[in-house]
Formats: sequence, structure tokens, C-alpha cells
Amino acid sequence: MGDPKFSRKSYDTPSHPWQGERIKAENEVVRQFGLKNKTEVWKAATLLRNFRKQSRELQSRLRTGDAQAKIEADALIAKCARMGVLPVTGGDLNAILVLQNEDILSRRLQTIVFQKGLATTIKQARQLINHGHIFVDGHKVTVPGYIVLREEEGSVEYNPASPFTDEMHPMRGGPGAAPVAVEEPAEAEAEAPAEE
Repeated sequence: MGDPKFSRKSYDTPSHPWQGERIKAENEVVRQFGLKNKTEVWKAATLLRNFRKQSRELQSRLRTGDAQAKIEADALIAKCARMGVLPVTGGDLNAILVLQNEDILSRRLQTIVFQKGLATTIKQARQLINHGHIFVDGHKVTVPGYIVLREEEGSVEYNPASPFTDEMHPMRGGPGAAPVAVEEPAEAEAEAPAEE
């Protein structure tokens, strides 16, 4: 059972740690979604692997005519639909088998905050969440990896006590945000005569 002070890992690490192609693909995903490290990629992969395993087992049980398997299959499809990785209607067990890691990672709070325009960059979205500037369904959430359910997606907003609620905040993203000054390289340096 284990010591309650030491929780078990919620993810599986790769069986072969030094594969160049896998490492490059993971690095690209880390950059694309603004993740802290590859552990977050492995957590999404483990969650997806568990969904696929359940789907395969339920498909084999459904072929034998198991009535309980039908109930469990409907529950699994409903869970994936609530998470937002499957459509609300028309999803089936085969649709779970074709899901990718990006489908799970796109449901993270950090990604949703960036997509809704509450942050100008994916890294800023992570910082806003960690510092308590984001509310989900009326509650402060400080976990960037929180999986946002489909019904909660509309309730992602700034913390009412946050300075980001001010429309003119210089670091605020989205519509009505003040433009960020970008320093352009001076052309005068290139035209300056060379000293002899």
C-alpha cells in the first residue's frame, strides 16, 4: 500500500530513454505547449494510454455480448466527451484509439488561458496561473496542468482581485490590451561610416 506521505508516480517514463527522434518530438511538444519539463508530456501520454487500454478491453468484451461492458463503454465515452477530447455526440470507442497526446495537452488550463487571449504568450499563461490570477468556475486554480472540462471552459477568467482585470494593464493580453512596445534595431548603426 505504501506510505501516505509519499505518493506514487502518476505517469510512466519511456522504456528507452535515449532515442533521438522521440527526444526531438518531445522537445517540440514542450516548446509548443509551454511545458515545464517532459514529465508533463509523459503524464498526458500515460492518461491517453490508459484510455486506449480501456477502449481495447471494452471492445473485446462487447464482442462477447457482455452487458456490463456496454455500460462501461458509455461511461468512458461520456468521460472523454466531458473532458473535451471527443465530440459531445457521435463518439465511439474507435475514436478514443485515434486520439493523440496533443488532444490531451490542448485541454490543460495553461493552453486554454492562452487560447482565450487572457495571456499574450503560452509562458505568460503558466505564470498567471501559478501566481493565482486565473479563476475557473469561480475558484482560483494554481495548477497549469489542470484538465479543463468542456462545461468549465466558458468560466475561465481573471481573478476578480487581480490587477489584470484592469483593461489598460500593460501585460494583459486579448482585446483592449495596450500594445506591447517592441524595440526595433537601429538602422543608424548600419549606416554609420566605418572609422579608418
